[in-house]
Amino acid sequence: MNILICNAGSTSLKFKLFTMPGERVLCEGRVERIGMGGSIFAYRCEGAGADLLEEGLTIDNYTDGIDRFLRRMTAKDTGAIESLGALDAVAFKTVLSKGHLGTHVIDEAVLTGMADYMTVAPAHNGAYLEAIRVFRRLTPNARLVGAFETDFHRTIPLKRRLFAVPYDWYEHHGIQKMGYHGASHSYVAERTGRGRVVSCHLGGSSSLCAMLDGVSVDNSFGFSLQTGIPHNNRVGELDAFVIPFMLRQGMTLDEVERALTKQAGLKGISGTSGDLRDIERAMDAGSERARLAFDMLVDAIRRTIGAYAAELNGLDQLAFTGGMGEHSARLRRAVCEGLTYLGVKIDEQANALLSGEGEISAADSKVRVVVIPANEELMVVRRAHDCLTATARGV
Repeated sequence: MNILICNAGSTSLKFKLFTMPGERVLCEGRVERIGMGGSIFAYRCEGAGADLLEEGLTIDNYTDGIDRFLRRMTAKDTGAIESLGALDAVAFKTVLSKGHLGTHVIDEAVLTGMADYMTVAPAHNGAYLEAIRVFRRLTPNARLVGAFETDFHRTIPLKRRLFAVPYDWYEHHGIQKMGYHGASHSYVAERTGRGRVVSCHLGGSSSLCAMLDGVSVDNSFGFSLQTGIPHNNRVGELDAFVIPFMLRQGMTLDEVERALTKQAGLKGISGTSGDLRDIERAMDAGSERARLAFDMLVDAIRRTIGAYAAELNGLDQLAFTGGMGEHSARLRRAVCEGLTYLGVKIDEQANALLSGEGEISAADSKVRVVVIPANEELMVVRRAHDCLTATARGV
């Protein structure tokens, strides 16, 4: 069974084509900086020669990015399959759908649930609804599956799931901590095993997860994906009364929402972009605002790790994943420098030189510190294959 995984982030697309159940990757690709200018497209295919990397592109939306990948995937010289007709299913790392947890074959009810929660996850549900529409049109014979990000966080206890709002908001409207990045954190749980672990998924969209023996017990996201630590261009933690205050200053609700979801976060503070690579270059060039954005991010990560260590009654492992977590040695070092009270100590050389998965903790560190490249697609394809197999059996 050929299953293509589509991972639509807030500013990126990632693809992997698997043959199942063997979990063999036939080809993969990624599109970065969508709608930001200077877009990047990368592609590799088993047995197709050199990898492809194109930079400085103009990829304005998800439709353009998907089309670029599908053309490469089926091209005569770089393709993994002869045509889109050889695609059995497309599975999506979907985020949120009202009334749908777990993994589901995408039907109108699932799409309606995603649309109903558009205001909760505008950057993500909009991207996935667009991606699903494109794949429905381009691959009409492929089955579409959604593996929702909230599934891994069902185990968060109610005392951490609820906000201190009127209880009927939870009972009648479902207001609660949902938790996201479930595919990423569940993969980290698989790689780290038992014990008290904090997983730091740091990328265009970032979250931390407290895990006990491989089970999620807290997540820095709340009801929406705008919460937690600062994101690429989304606000993160915010006093709820800032919003009515700004409305009374004359802003419209649409203007406030756009500011908090498009112009805030690292981008809003740095004055450059929300991409950490741009921020680090600006820091090196002497930008005080870029330095401020970096320091705010580091402080928020440390503060959350400290809170989770308290919830877990200690810490055995600290894991970094996601684009920034995997590739920014400077960010990892800065975070860990403020965690010595927990016994965290990194090997500076190992941290600076690491490429791929590995341990960066010093020999005398009381906490194991690891870098684990994200493999959300593997977790999604497993869930999708199980769902399709169960559907075929009529389960």
